[in-house]
Amino acid sequence: MANLSVNFAGIKAPNPFWLASGPPSNSAVQVMKAFDYGWGGAVWKTIGAPVINVSSRYSGVNWGKKRLVGLSNIELISDRSVSDNLKEIEMVKKQFPHHPVIASVMVQTKEEWIRIIQDCQNAGVDGIELNFGCPHGMCERGMGSAVGQEPRLVELITGWVTEEAKVPVIVKLTPNITDITEPASAASRGGADAISLINTIKCITGVDLDTFVPYPMVDHKSTHGGYSGPAVKPIALNMVKNCALDPHVGIPVSGIGGIETWRDAVEFILLGAGSVQICTAVMHHGFGIIRQLTDGLSRYMDEKGFCCVDAMVGKALSNVTEWENLNLNYKVVAEIDEEKCTRCQLCYTACNEGAYQAISLAPDSRIPVIDKNRCVGCNLCSLICPVDHCISMIPGGDANGVETWKHKMGK
Repeated sequence: MANLSVNFAGIKAPNPFWLASGPPSNSAVQVMKAFDYGWGGAVWKTIGAPVINVSSRYSGVNWGKKRLVGLSNIELISDRSVSDNLKEIEMVKKQFPHHPVIASVMVQTKEEWIRIIQDCQNAGVDGIELNFGCPHGMCERGMGSAVGQEPRLVELITGWVTEEAKVPVIVKLTPNITDITEPASAASRGGADAISLINTIKCITGVDLDTFVPYPMVDHKSTHGGYSGPAVKPIALNMVKNCALDPHVGIPVSGIGGIETWRDAVEFILLGAGSVQICTAVMHHGFGIIRQLTDGLSRYMDEKGFCCVDAMVGKALSNVTEWENLNLNYKVVAEIDEEKCTRCQLCYTACNEGAYQAISLAPDSRIPVIDKNRCVGCNLCSLICPVDHCISMIPGGDANGVETWKHKMGK
């Protein structure tokens, strides 16, 4: 049976599934309940100078029958004092000594950073995560993403912390930046033991068409929020991959962003994440999702022959390359299973009006027919089709050998 335990940057945990810093890790009651359910670790909701939060705080994006494909929040860090939070962290560690608790922290001056690191360590934390990612509220005060968007500040403050810290230091990065590897490399230069990403993405989820106020509304006003949930996963996967591949980063990555199922988690691990953090899915479905996460991961590892999580980390990275290295001669062609076809004709419309006019309708049956000479293998029809495995993309090989754009340009 697969071994799910991990040693992430020196932080040992019974499994790679950690609560990300946020509402589900806001109190001892919640974190202990999560550990009882089987979560491997928890990053405490960010502590610092207490704030006053607004009401309301969240808005969402639904898609079809799926609710909360995306969640926007304008909530800030903990509204309780540092001392109150640390007392609860100490309480959790006494009850669950083998489950890591990581303190997420955010303050301003060097003196404040040193003091809060000392206080967190005295409370028994297993690690410290520096919140350089919050995209609203705190960044206007010179913290959060205001730091994460400035590699020089990332390196400077990380250095302050790592000089004082006796436990592993994780730097949490903002995705609201052109090149995520720049602050990631800066964190590495500052002595960070690991990075975590992504924090939330700046967004506005919608506007009330009657009041003209964006969501969420606070006394007839609003502001941009931080976007999370399944909708952000593709962006997070790409940024995790970028950091895992960059030799100037060279430190472990904790993956965050849209993880809801064990498959999501495996994708992050295969692209370089040594642990994963989850928040929005817990807010949506509760702590009980850990059962399907651990069961699914364990079954997958057994099926693939992975003895431990570490053996999976980064297995997909060698299959990621730049576009210029892709084989221009490799072809796939769509093929329709007539027995599964419902004649909805969505593929016909999509191909003829949004792609390459490679699908026609049979005169007698009105079943879509692929013109293999016109099909460019774009995949649109298979993605549009509402019936699983009705449209398949069949490889046509590379009869003319491998040729890439780099080859064509003589590079």
